[in-house]
Amino acid sequence: MAATASRLTTLSRRLTAERGLNGFTIEELCDEVGVSRRTFFNYFPSKEEAVIGVDETEEAERYAAEFLARGSRGWPAVIDDLIELAIDHVRATEFGLAEHSEFVVAVSREPRLLARFVGISRDREQQVTEMVAAREGTTTDDPRTRAATQAVAAVLRLGGDRILDPDRGDADFAAALTESLAALRTVLHPLPSHDKDIS
Repeated sequence: MAATASRLTTLSRRLTAERGLNGFTIEELCDEVGVSRRTFFNYFPSKEEAVIGVDETEEAERYAAEFLARGSRGWPAVIDDLIELAIDHVRATEFGLAEHSEFVVAVSREPRLLARFVGISRDREQQVTEMVAAREGTTTDDPRTRAATQAVAAVLRLGGDRILDPDRGDADFAAALTESLAALRTVLHPLPSHDKDIS
């Protein structure tokens, strides 16, 4: 079942990136994937939702439980754990360069998809903030809680930018996230001035 939903999402993103949402029909999408129209509607209520992808509430709850089970070990561990779980998610979904590129183009091309994606992103960011606050014994408006959430969001954006950069040729989103986290840590914790190369 998950494989069918994934194929429908992958193809709907590709077709939307190439033609826009009005450039293909649900029947065409179903024919290409090899499923019936009825099967499509078992997974998604519309083409827009197929592009966005399946509701990952159950998976998000599993990752949240794992994050909370690790317990409070300081703020650096919060960021490490969230990025590690994001990498696990990326690897589990086999989300690579082609998929990321098609999704970005599809969402950028369609204002209603962009609005929907922005709304989902805000909801997820709020969920992460609540999760961090619960684990660290803070509130959602504590500056440290917000900073940790925003730092993770920055790493995810940087990772996405890295794999879309044609000059870099990175195709591994997990590696891009790891490298982006290292870059953020370098900026936040630079070497002492006597160790810096000032040439």
